[in-house]
Amino acid sequence: MSSVLEISSLQKDYGSIRAVDNLNLSIAKGSVFGLLGPNGSGKSTTLGMILDVVTPSSGSYKWFGEEPSHAHRQRIGSILEKPNFYTSFTAQKNLELACLIKNADPKRIPELLKLVELADRKDYPFKTFSLGMKQRLAIASAMLSDPEVLILDEPTNGLDPKGIAEIRALITRIAQSGKTIILASHLLDEVQKVCADFAILKKGKLIYTGRVDADFGEEVIMEIGSANVDELLSVCQTFPAYISHRMLKDKAELKFAKETEAQTVSRYLADKGVYVSHLQTIKKNLEQQFMEITS
Repeated sequence: MSSVLEISSLQKDYGSIRAVDNLNLSIAKGSVFGLLGPNGSGKSTTLGMILDVVTPSSGSYKWFGEEPSHAHRQRIGSILEKPNFYTSFTAQKNLELACLIKNADPKRIPELLKLVELADRKDYPFKTFSLGMKQRLAIASAMLSDPEVLILDEPTNGLDPKGIAEIRALITRIAQSGKTIILASHLLDEVQKVCADFAILKKGKLIYTGRVDADFGEEVIMEIGSANVDELLSVCQTFPAYISHRMLKDKAELKFAKETEAQTVSRYLADKGVYVSHLQTIKKNLEQQFMEITS
């Protein structure tokens, strides 16, 4: 899969503070990519640099395999700050004004209002909108030029649970159209639910990148209990996919090679005369991975 963005040794200093430190990153075309890290980790500064609103101290980046240019910027939609519209204008009027500024076709407005589920509120003033509605209108505005890439900086920041769910659903719908989405967030749950790939920044440094759905270390972890735990461990250690184990209170936690299935382990143990009283596969979520990686 070709890369839509290549970042090479990108760095940004503010005096003695290094906000982004020698960042190297590749983002594939059509992916939903999460840039994850706590506040102050360099996410917004990175987005600012690749959008040419923050000047790098050193390093470089390429859009669509080429040096960045104004033509490339027109192929990218973005929201870096809170939604900023004329409060007394309706949603329709605000988008029409945005079309004039961006030289975009206003014929796309009805389609986009429907996409962000604001078609029935198009004639309402912006000041009457909830924060979630304002954010959805901002996404519609960012997509007026039908960009290939959509960049969102903390898109659910400050929203209530309903607003967060609506933005997540919207991002999923946009991704299904084949667009590349780059999403910066400090919320682990947000990245886990909408992104396919992710990178973790810590104090400006890239410390990890990978697939959201991949198990950390490509291992399967199972909790297994039996009337005779010593015998259980002895037999499990002869299982071909066995890696390691540790004892819990009344059961054992065992690591097996990737794609090992619980029923296969259970059947193997039964064939050896060991019957389990408890067997649970534990899939590490992004939060567990995040804590391990950043510790």
